[in-house]
Amino acid sequence: MADAAGKGDVHLRIEGPVAHVTFDRPAARNAMTFAMYARLGEVCDQLEARDDLRVIVFRGAGGAFVAGTDISEFTAFDSGADGVAYEDRIDATLARLTHLPAPTLAVIEGAAVGGGLAIAAACDLRIVTPEAKFGVPIARTVGNTLSAANIARLVRAFGDGPVRRMLLLSEFLDGETVHRLGFSGACVPPDRIEAEADRQIRRLTEAAPLTVAACRDLFGRLADAAPDDRDVIARIYGSRDFREGVGAFLAKRKPEWSGT
Repeated sequence: MADAAGKGDVHLRIEGPVAHVTFDRPAARNAMTFAMYARLGEVCDQLEARDDLRVIVFRGAGGAFVAGTDISEFTAFDSGADGVAYEDRIDATLARLTHLPAPTLAVIEGAAVGGGLAIAAACDLRIVTPEAKFGVPIARTVGNTLSAANIARLVRAFGDGPVRRMLLLSEFLDGETVHRLGFSGACVPPDRIEAEADRQIRRLTEAAPLTVAACRDLFGRLADAAPDDRDVIARIYGSRDFREGVGAFLAKRKPEWSGT
């Protein structure tokens, strides 16, 4: 397992037609470092080179899915351009997840927050536990923004109203709520989540592969193109409030927003 004090890791294990991808930084609830995002890109390289996979399963180690991006990574940002580059990197990674060569299944326990929620939303299918936690509390914590593509992905997964509440009010939703919203295909207790994952994996491996591939292709084409958002992202990541949010988060104090 990864050292929580280090940069974490993303592991890939392939068993026959099933690939298992695990986010491994459990003491930090698998918060993604930039090194982990880079490793996820390498995992995508390996997966894209395969033509024998029928399912790709994503999960987190140690009882959480992914609790966003490690906020300490943002201390190196000097300008809005750094934020644009970061959001471009996230968008590119998520786009790769949606175009992997087999259906993707997110098995979610614990926190799926911020970037972790976006990763889950980029998957084709999701299983959750009732206690799992979903949200994007950036208006209360760090004071950054999501890209237009990321917001559009969340709206497609949850609907407009729930996403507005998550973003504007920093509300969290539990597993039962997101299941009612249609975000997950199953909401089961932790002691049943492996059996449910096995059931869905089996259904996917038994499905007609060309039909599954065609449906995934067409779902991708139905997704609307996101508008240009670089001016908004640069303005937020270049703001005094963003620097205040990062500093307050790391100091474990309440941020003092100035609107500048």
